[in-house]
Parts: sequence; C-alpha cells; structure tokens
Amino acid sequence: MFGTAPYGPYWREIRKITTLEVFTNHRVEQQQHVRVSEVRASIKELFDVWSSKKNESCLSNYVLVNMDEWFTHLTFNMVLGMVVGKRYFGVKTIEEEEKAQRCVKALKELMQLFGIVTVGDVIPCLNFFDFGGHVKAMKETSKELDKILDEWLKEHRYKRILGENVDHQDQDIMDVLISLLDGRTIEGFDSDTIIKATVLVCM
Repeated sequence: MFGTAPYGPYWREIRKITTLEVFTNHRVEQQQHVRVSEVRASIKELFDVWSSKKNESCLSNYVLVNMDEWFTHLTFNMVLGMVVGKRYFGVKTIEEEEKAQRCVKALKELMQLFGIVTVGDVIPCLNFFDFGGHVKAMKETSKELDKILDEWLKEHRYKRILGENVDHQDQDIMDVLISLLDGRTIEGFDSDTIIKATVLVCM
C-alpha cells in the first residue's frame, strides 16, 4: 500500500504516478461532474421522500431525516464515484444494496483495526499469540476488501474489452491506473496488487 509503504524505489514510483497522473488539479476538475451530479441526486431523493410522505398524509409538511446518515451516504457515493465509478446508496436494487453494506462494513472494520496495536507489535516474541483476536480480524477484513477490489477491477477490465469508458473525460481513478499500470511490475508487485492498493488508499 502506497500510503504505508517504506521509502524506496516502489514508494518513489507510485508517488510519481499518483502525483503526476491521479491527484492533479486537472483530474479533480474533470471529476467535478461526479460531485455535482451526486449532490443533485441526493437532494432529489430527499425531495422524493418528502413528496411521498406528503401524499400519504396531509397532517404535516415536515419529514424527519437522519442528516448524519444522509451526509455519510453522500460522501461515500462521491468517493466511490470518483474512484471506481460506483454509486451504492440511493440505488433501488437489493443486490446493489447488499454490495453497499458489504463494502461499508469492510471499510469500517479496516478503520477500526488500523489504529490497534497488538501485543506482537510491542513484544515480537509473543507474535504467535493472537491476544484479542485482532490479527485474525485483520486477515479476514483484508480478504474481504481484496474480494471487493478484485470485483471492481474485473468489472473495469470487462468494460474496456467491450469498448466502454473510452472517453478520457469520464475515466475514474481505477480506469486511469489500469491505463498506466496494466501489465507492469514494480519492485516485484504486479499491476493488480498495485492498482487495488492505490484505490484502497484513495478511499
């Protein structure tokens, strides 16, 4: 993972790629439409909720909205839209809703585990003992995130085979990374591993 990799040839190469190709002002401006459309879609969904409640009952013109949840979904959709071209919250299909919950759960677990210091980190000779089960949880979360990232990567490659996403303006970050890194190996890491790790950092 670029964000936590030690300084060296791999770190320098990935930093160069992300600085010059991924996190540029031009790239941010190109993806402005994702942010704008997501805000509009989210506000429209709020309006639709209000309209449906108003039609059901004329007793009140107000609708109770969990703004914390609304902003979380808005931010998550924005990030996913820019990074992998996905929109999980606000979708109508049960399949997409299940994928959304699976993704959010894995990312929340990652954030919780990220700050945990295990006994083995402090006393290396006790690394064999997994006190608290944190190492096991880390491995399980890692496998789940790898499955999710692998699914996204396969979808992007399949779309490229079909000739979709050819417009440079509409490329998400994963598209850009595939164009730059596909087939390359950097310091022993294959392109799939580098792309998935970089996408995870972006999220």
